[in-house]
This record gives sequence, C-alpha cells and structure tokens, in this order.
Amino acid sequence: MADTDECRTALEQLSRNLARANGNVQQAAALDRTLSCRITDLDLTFTGVLSGGRIQGLAEAPGAPAERAEIRLTMTSDDLVALVGGRLNFASAWATGRVKLEAGFRDLLRLRTLL
Repeated sequence: MADTDECRTALEQLSRNLARANGNVQQAAALDRTLSCRITDLDLTFTGVLSGGRIQGLAEAPGAPAERAEIRLTMTSDDLVALVGGRLNFASAWATGRVKLEAGFRDLLRLRTLL
C-alpha cells in the first residue's frame, strides 16, 4: 500500500505530465474544474482545481470529500501510483471498477482523450 506522500507525489507528477502535454491531450487537460481524488485504502481525499492544464492548490483531508468536485476519481493508493507510473492502463482499470471516474457528460467527453 502506497502512503500519503507517495500519492501526493503521484498527483504532482500527473500535474507535470498534463502541463507538458500537447495536441488533443493539452486541450482536454485545459478544463477549469474542481477535482477530487478519493484514496479508499488510506481513507483520504486529495482536492484541487484542474486549471490551465495543471492541478492547482492540491490539498488533502481525511475521509470523504467535504464538497462534491466537478471531476471525481476514486481508487486505491497503489492504483493511483501505478496509473501515473504507466503500469496500469486507465481504460481497463475503469472498465473493471478498480478506478471510478465521475464527471458531467461534457467533461467525460473531453477527458476521454486523456484516457
């Protein structure tokens, strides 16, 4: 099981990856939306804002998110680290229920480019 620091590092790496993206990926990441990432095995939620192709204002709090973010991810700590590290395919993890993604329909259409 990955710890809190490893999860934060993975999310910071994801932010850097999004900032370096180009083409369709850059356009998809250019959303201006609130974001939460619930880490089930640590009973912890990271929150921030996806803005300008980066995750800004990353914060963590115990338990479920206090407010409903516009884009919501739910997974285990190991799955987060594996996804960002390229060892876990998002589409298959999502299809099998290992990773949950909730967002508005329009956002899901834009985010599919990232998947």
